[in-house]
Amino acid sequence: MTDTLASIDIRELVEACATMISAHADELTALDQAIGDGDHGYNMRRGFDALLAEADALAAKPLPDALKAAGTKLVMTVGGASGPLFGTFLMALGKDMPASPDRSAFAAAFARAVDAVAARGKSEAGQKTMLDVLYPARDALAAGRSAAEIAAVADAAAEATVPMKALRGRASFLGDRSIGHMDPGSRSSALLVRTVAETLGA
Repeated sequence: MTDTLASIDIRELVEACATMISAHADELTALDQAIGDGDHGYNMRRGFDALLAEADALAAKPLPDALKAAGTKLVMTVGGASGPLFGTFLMALGKDMPASPDRSAFAAAFARAVDAVAARGKSEAGQKTMLDVLYPARDALAAGRSAAEIAAVADAAAEATVPMKALRGRASFLGDRSIGHMDPGSRSSALLVRTVAETLGA
């Protein structure tokens, strides 16, 4: 990931994330059918399609404002718990992101955004939620790992939710039956972390 993010192409980032989510919508929904409501992938695709439709307007804003606007749009368009959680992440990221961030500032804002998600969801690492990807990604970013390494950390973290027992969200109602299934929110988080890391570069 580059040292400075001031020249980030917001439209390119929105397009890349929307494309990634759309390509994996069926997979995400299948994961959610096993332990949730069965609509995670389709809900996420609807939200990112909405962002794509407003890509030009988002790209015209300063980065912090674009992030906050994108978060608000996800809250409005993604159903279930995912909208508020992903939306909270982006809104918190925008709130703490300087207009011309370097990597250190981005990492600090990312860390605070993860904490905002934890507070919103009243959850923590190890409970089979998206936090099980966001926390390792946060640590990899703070440690100065490369984009490829951050993406690999996120992928591995999502895979690591398979043997976990869900303690939060709808999946928690299944108890031990949630074991053996990847958390769909962790998978979508890993996909987005990979997309952002690859788009921003090594």
